[in-house]
Amino acid sequence: MLGHSGGAVGNACETLACRGEAERVGSNPRMYRATSTTAAAAQRAAGSPPGPVPALPGQRTAAPAASLRGPVTRPNGQQYHPRSLAQLPDVEALRRLREAQVAVLLYGPPGTGKTSLIEAAFPDLITVAGDGDTTVGDLVGEYTQDQNGGYAFIYGPLVTAMQEGKALLLDDATLISPKVLAALYPAMDGRRQIQVKAHKGETICAADGFYVIAGHNPGVHGAVLTEALASRFSVQIQVGSDYDLAAALKINRTAVRIARHLASSQLAGEVGWAPQLRELIAFQKIADVLGSEAAFANLVGIAPLEDRDTVAEIVTKALGRPVTALALGRQL
Repeated sequence: MLGHSGGAVGNACETLACRGEAERVGSNPRMYRATSTTAAAAQRAAGSPPGPVPALPGQRTAAPAASLRGPVTRPNGQQYHPRSLAQLPDVEALRRLREAQVAVLLYGPPGTGKTSLIEAAFPDLITVAGDGDTTVGDLVGEYTQDQNGGYAFIYGPLVTAMQEGKALLLDDATLISPKVLAALYPAMDGRRQIQVKAHKGETICAADGFYVIAGHNPGVHGAVLTEALASRFSVQIQVGSDYDLAAALKINRTAVRIARHLASSQLAGEVGWAPQLRELIAFQKIADVLGSEAAFANLVGIAPLEDRDTVAEIVTKALGRPVTALALGRQL
């Protein structure tokens, strides 16, 4: 309505965009548009003190009190329950690191909530699912045949995130070839630009708001955290399962207790696997449909083969009856 986004107006709009309570629709000049959540943000602001304003680059401010307490809605509509990180809700901490342009690497077993946290923190997220087959073209773009039989260059997620000032998640970044990741590095350093050699050597400059965050699963076969990759992420955060949250979500108490036991045994090097929050949520869904006996049998069955006997022994001891992997029985 004001028609401009300079000074304090721009800072306020950018804060709303980072919180998912407004949408940036232009970079030069910066322009913003209200969304369905903007009105609710205005109502909250009218009845309570304003939240923290992100510091500008180079500006030093005292860390204000955390402003995010309750669940945060992810783009898929599911609720994310923030956890503590540096005496802040983790979602708030990641948003502050983005404002300061400090790249973050989250590492931990699959199913611990790394992607959920990132999606909750950055509603404008663009995701690259990394694997050993990911190519430079998958990141920056490539020529694709159009409906007229010709070829057009289609920008990839990296270029899109740079041009639109969005957050880019490299999920399973350590499965991507180091040679492919090298195409990303110029966008993350002081240059904040890349050259698209496949498209006439075009230079792409990052708009304000562009940010890179990555996920790493150390136990996954082929995942290698190279020195070159690690050095680009100044903050590296270990993510484990929140078993207290599992209990709060009304997941079977015995299953949660077994998971805690296995997690402790895993830390001690006695077993190589423990159920994470993802497996516990699935456990409860299975129990609701097929009963707890089938859910416990499935818990044994999804354990890696080398750990299955140990998991079966622990589950058997917890339940007081023999439990084996879920399997088909006799013909009915």
